[in-house]
Amino acid sequence: MKKKIQKRPPAVPYEKGLYEDLRNPEEAAGYLNEALKEGDPDGILLAMHDVAKARGMSRIADTIKVHRVSLHKMLRKNGNPGLRTFLMLLSEFDVQLSAASHKPLPRAA
Repeated sequence: MKKKIQKRPPAVPYEKGLYEDLRNPEEAAGYLNEALKEGDPDGILLAMHDVAKARGMSRIADTIKVHRVSLHKMLRKNGNPGLRTFLMLLSEFDVQLSAASHKPLPRAA
């Protein structure tokens, strides 16, 4: 007697769920904050690439007035977007950058 093989549903790539989440500005901010906390420039660029892809790379490129291919190059490993482009991307992602003290302030004597 032949054994009947059950078909399993195909696996869903993790990117699909990730990109759905990153369309939400709060999720995108949390994702980018984690990358910034880790402090790895390539990790930050990857996170920004993921958010841009989730929001539509071509639309983002058009809005910030750069070529889509250039945007991909800026946000890949060893990419190097300029500060203005970096800030425009954050604005387009509905995310703002803030600073916090890394070391506690010395106490006044």
